[in-house]
Amino acid sequence: MSLIQKLSPTGSPVSVSKELVAAGTTFLSMAYITIVNPAILSDAGMDFGAVFVATCIAAGIGSILMGLVGRLPVGLAPGMGQNAFFTYVIVIGMGHPWQTALGAVFVSGMLFVLISIFPVREWLINSIPMNLKRGISAGIGFFIGFIALQNAGIVEASDSTLVTMANVARPETLFCFLGFTIITVLSARRIFGAIILGILTASVLGWVSGITAFGGVFSAPPSIAPVFLELDIMAALEVSLIPVVLALLLVDVFDTAGTLVAVSSRAGLTDQRGRILNLRGALFADSSATLIGALLGTSSTTSYIESSAGVEAGGRSGLTAILIGLLFLLAVFLAPLAQSVPAYATAAALLFVACLMVSNLAELNWEDYNEFVPAVLCTMATPLAFSIADGIGIAFITYALIRLFSWGRIMPADLPVYFVALLFLGKFILL
Repeated sequence: MSLIQKLSPTGSPVSVSKELVAAGTTFLSMAYITIVNPAILSDAGMDFGAVFVATCIAAGIGSILMGLVGRLPVGLAPGMGQNAFFTYVIVIGMGHPWQTALGAVFVSGMLFVLISIFPVREWLINSIPMNLKRGISAGIGFFIGFIALQNAGIVEASDSTLVTMANVARPETLFCFLGFTIITVLSARRIFGAIILGILTASVLGWVSGITAFGGVFSAPPSIAPVFLELDIMAALEVSLIPVVLALLLVDVFDTAGTLVAVSSRAGLTDQRGRILNLRGALFADSSATLIGALLGTSSTTSYIESSAGVEAGGRSGLTAILIGLLFLLAVFLAPLAQSVPAYATAAALLFVACLMVSNLAELNWEDYNEFVPAVLCTMATPLAFSIADGIGIAFITYALIRLFSWGRIMPADLPVYFVALLFLGKFILL
């Protein structure tokens, strides 16, 4: 078995060309985080340029770790949602310095590594019922579809109806629809690299028309010194920070769980019982990335659902993740190019992937109310709560209650489900 083939969790031959295209597709879909993450953390008083470098390096190291240890085609980077919690809840809302918030991320990451080394987290993820896994995948599909519609300028906020149709006659929206159409048509014809071709078409149209500025290719990276190793671990160990650390841990665990379930299922990297191949290695890589990110100077690093775009482009092994990581490391020097790919271009890819993921609903057991009701509720709650973890939590609580009242007693096989349901119930009540 070749070295590259060993990066496949199934041991199957690996197509380097497909993995390269998959890596480029996922990277382009994730590249927005190199700008959005420092923008959010700068509101907490952190240096924008330093966080930009920390974001790229954390994403690079995390993705390479996932490729080498997890052997899954999943890219990692500082997570959306976690960065907002870091800035607007821990720092601005609770008044803690950003150094303390970084310390809390480090402590939660350490706990994350411990439960990943021991079989606790693996046991929890493998205990998710098959129909709930399908509901989680479909819910994440709706979630990234909602994000794509926002990024494309198709929907916008509304005071009266929460969300409403935007002005879809704008060039950005039209370019997104064109990219989406190209991806769909080429995919239907089994054309290699369909997703990345759609992204590049929408991007080039934006650059040529002047709608989006092309910032160039190379630039010297700023210094990471203002945030590197600036975390305050001792302050994070105070009793008042315990709920914060637990909140970071819980969200990270189940955001990752939902992402790995969805991406691995779509890639066919699960066994006959729906369990993720090489799950323990993937969990260790993901949790280690959070520790490394905190040391570098950024919020929790996690697996990205945008990896689904790379899976659709042919990614099936850890080689995809390694190549994603290398692209993020290069992005330190290629910041102008990475920043030139507009959100509406990657929205075309995410919208297409969302349509594919929602197809999981077709496999639900529609004859059993105990099974399909919590799954469908998860698909609705995930995008509306704007949180993968909260969508999973609502689904688990509902599933546990239905099972309990249906049988009138606690069934031994459902013990992990009740445990997770109680965890989320505590989170919803206390945090």
